[in-house]
Amino acid sequence: MANVPAPAFPDNFKGDIITPTHPEYRAAIARWAVNAERNAKVVAFVKDEEDVSIALKYAQANQLPIAIRGGGHNPAGASSSDDGLIIDLSRYLNGAKVDPDARLVRIGGGALWEVVDKEAIVHGLATVAGTVNHVRISDSFCSFRLLLGGGYGWLSSSFGLVIDNLVQATIVTADGSTLTASENQNPDLFFAIRGGGCNFGVATEFILKLYPQQPTVYSGMLVFSPSSLEKLVTATKDWWPTAGDKEGMLQFATVGPDGAVSPVADFTREMPYEELNAIQGVFMKGVAQKVLITHPLPKLSRRLWSVRRKNYQRCPSNTTAFRRDPTPSILISVMWAEDVPEKTDMARAVAYDLVNILKGGQPEMTNDQSLGYSNYDPEGVVTSGNKNSPKKAQLVFGPNYPRLQQIKKKYDPGNIFNKWFPIEPAV
Repeated sequence: MANVPAPAFPDNFKGDIITPTHPEYRAAIARWAVNAERNAKVVAFVKDEEDVSIALKYAQANQLPIAIRGGGHNPAGASSSDDGLIIDLSRYLNGAKVDPDARLVRIGGGALWEVVDKEAIVHGLATVAGTVNHVRISDSFCSFRLLLGGGYGWLSSSFGLVIDNLVQATIVTADGSTLTASENQNPDLFFAIRGGGCNFGVATEFILKLYPQQPTVYSGMLVFSPSSLEKLVTATKDWWPTAGDKEGMLQFATVGPDGAVSPVADFTREMPYEELNAIQGVFMKGVAQKVLITHPLPKLSRRLWSVRRKNYQRCPSNTTAFRRDPTPSILISVMWAEDVPEKTDMARAVAYDLVNILKGGQPEMTNDQSLGYSNYDPEGVVTSGNKNSPKKAQLVFGPNYPRLQQIKKKYDPGNIFNKWFPIEPAV
């Protein structure tokens, strides 16, 4: 059906419609990772909630699968759709407006964290964001991965996860209704979206808490030689139990394509706060690391991103859908140049080999802990080659899964939002 033209969109749609014959089509389906691109039948750049509602009804009327794009940052293809409809928030719903008196920021679902950081710091404020500022608010392993999938950031040690700082969200549900989700309005939906990702609707706007933030921080990268590995791990172990809530660490272990190791260097400095999330930054696969150990590390031949965070247990586990476990996570990122299926298959095999090496050194780790951070798991994205996500969703959401099934039945009984750890509606 890829060569069958899409039916005409309703005339009352205010945004932009891009189809395969449009000169902007290749740019419209382009993604941060080229292997995540898919040939969509229609790309709808929406301007408001009414446009989202029109797009959802159009997709269901024409039996088109739906994907939602914030910024296309997902390497597994969650924001793309083969022969389907992409609802793209990035062109028009991309702003941020700060209320300094209320210490709140109102953010479009397609905004970049960079925009939020810069708007907030003008007022001496900041919110918990990700660790990469070119990720959109509702971006990646699902369009809503970073915020609605949990969200770790440099301020998490002080203020918890991104979802812990969500005050309100505007959601367009499967039937086209526009709902406010908060503690006082549709609280069941508010519970579900905080960790349940894009399973319940399209999030067009968020309101997040802001906190006082000094304009500069001391940060940057320190580069060590492989001979320093044991000492670095020992120093990290000593630091970890007593680390303050104003401290954070992101560790990398990498080997270049020729086996060479980067020279030792110190890039730390005092910098504007809004640059902190721009320090760093593909097939990505996550795994937990219950105990910091060194013996598997020499075997790793590609980049490992190891995140250390302490204070994401600020909310009880039953207040949000996110499964909380005080186990640090590791992200394995394999990058390559040529966009061919063979390279993707090879990258996937390498990533899983590295995961098995790491898991092999931690026999005390439980099965759900071994999943790692759900936003690091490409298996959460439903593709033509991956049909395991529905079963894995039960592990990812743990004891919250039956409750989420009931909420899914209420807001999306037809299960049209099914791209990321899809939750089966209750019978």
